[in-house]
Amino acid sequence: MPQYEQKITDTLELNYMPYAMSVIVSRAIPEIDGFKPAHRKLLYTMYKMGLINGHLTKSANVVGQTMRLNPHGDAAIYDTMVRLTRGHEALLHPFVESKGNFGKHTSRDTAYAAPRYTEVKLDGFASELFNEIDHDTVDMVDNYDGTMKEPSLLPVTFPNILVNPNQGVAVGMATNICSFNLTEICNTTIELLKNKDHDILTTLTAPDFPSGAQLIYDADSLRNIYETGAGSFRLRSKYRYDKKGNCIEIYEIPYNTTIEACQDKIEELVKLGKIKEISYMRDETDINGLKLTIDLKRGTNPDALMQKLYKMTPLESSFSCNFNILVGYSPKVMGVREILNEWIAFRVECIRRATFYDIGKKKEYLHLLQGLRKILLDIDEAIRIIRQTEEASDVVPNLMIGFGIDQVQAEYVAEIKLRNLNREYILNKTAETDALAEEIGILRTC
Repeated sequence: MPQYEQKITDTLELNYMPYAMSVIVSRAIPEIDGFKPAHRKLLYTMYKMGLINGHLTKSANVVGQTMRLNPHGDAAIYDTMVRLTRGHEALLHPFVESKGNFGKHTSRDTAYAAPRYTEVKLDGFASELFNEIDHDTVDMVDNYDGTMKEPSLLPVTFPNILVNPNQGVAVGMATNICSFNLTEICNTTIELLKNKDHDILTTLTAPDFPSGAQLIYDADSLRNIYETGAGSFRLRSKYRYDKKGNCIEIYEIPYNTTIEACQDKIEELVKLGKIKEISYMRDETDINGLKLTIDLKRGTNPDALMQKLYKMTPLESSFSCNFNILVGYSPKVMGVREILNEWIAFRVECIRRATFYDIGKKKEYLHLLQGLRKILLDIDEAIRIIRQTEEASDVVPNLMIGFGIDQVQAEYVAEIKLRNLNREYILNKTAETDALAEEIGILRTC
C-alpha cells in the first residue's frame, strides 16, 4: 500500500496552522471586553435565561443551556463557570453569584461539588456587561451550528480586561494579565480621556488581587509593565504572630500559588533539616478564610523565620505579566495606556452604535406620528372613509389614498381605539411629535 508523502511545510500550513489559530483566536487569548469565548458564551447564556434578576438555578441547567453556544463538553463549561463564581474567589469582582461548594482558588486539593448540587445566578455587577446589548452595540454572529445568534463581544461599561485577572496558554504564545483595583482603573481611564499624556502611575498605584498578599513595590518595574505590558513583580504572604500560642498564622498568600504548595515546600525543608524552628504545621482554613498555622519551637524569632520562608517557599513568589490581548482577531502585547485607549475606542463605538439604533427607532415612531398628525387634522374625514369602506381589507388602502400616507402609517392609524379620538389625545400626540423631532436632532449632533 503506497504511503502518502507530504512536505513538512505543507503539513504545518494545512494542518497545524489552522489548529494554532483556532486556539489563539477562539480559546486562550482574551479580547478587549476582557473575556475569552468560553466566558462570553456562558455569561450571555445566563443573561438570556433571565438570571440577572431571577432566582438561583442549578448549575447543571446553565451548563446544559450553554452547550447550545459552546460545543465543548459539560465538564469544560462547568470549569469555566466555577472560576467566575463568588464562591471560588478567583476574581476581584465575580460575575456569578453562587450557592454551594465551588472550591477555592487558593486551594489545590479542595474539589468543587458536581453541577447538580450547586446553584448560580448572575451577580448584580454583571449588569454592566450587557449594557444596551439589544441596541446593536456589538455584532451578533451565528453560533457553531447556525441555529441562534451570540455576541462577538460584550459591551462592558468599564475596562474589565484589566479589572479581573486572566491567564491563558495558546500555541506559541500565552497571556497573563494581573488585576487592578476597579476604582483606580476607572479613574485612570477618565484621566486619559482628559489628557492622553496622563502619568498612569499616579492614578493606577499597583496591581490588586482577590487573594490579597503584599506587593513588593518597585516603581520602575511597575512603570515598565505599564508601558510595555511585560515584566514581573513579587507578592508576599501576610502573617500575624500569636504570642500566647507561640505560632505564626498566615492568612493571605500570593495569587499564583496554593496553600497546599506552601505546605509541601515547608514540610520538605523541615525534613531536609533546612528549617529547624518549626515544631508543627496545620491548615486551619475555614468559613472565616484562609489560615495556615505554624507552631514554633521555644526561642524562635517569628519575623526571622518568615524571612527565611519567603526566600525558600512559595509564600513569596513572582508574578510575570504578559498583557497579550486579541485586537481585531490579532494577538498583541500592549501596555496599560494602549489597552485603555483600545478599550475607549471600543466603548465609543458601542455608544455610537447604540445612538444610531435609538435614532432609527425614534425615526420609525416619528414617521408613525407624522402620519397620525395628518389624520388628526381631519378626524371626521378619516371616520367617513372607514365607515364607507365595505371590506376591512380596504380600510388601509383607502386611508392611504385619502390622506397621502404610506401603508405603515395607515396600519398604525387603523389600530387606534375610537375612545382616543378626543381633543386631549390630539394635543398630546402633536406635542409628542414636535418633542421627538427635536430629540432626534439632538442625538444626531452627539
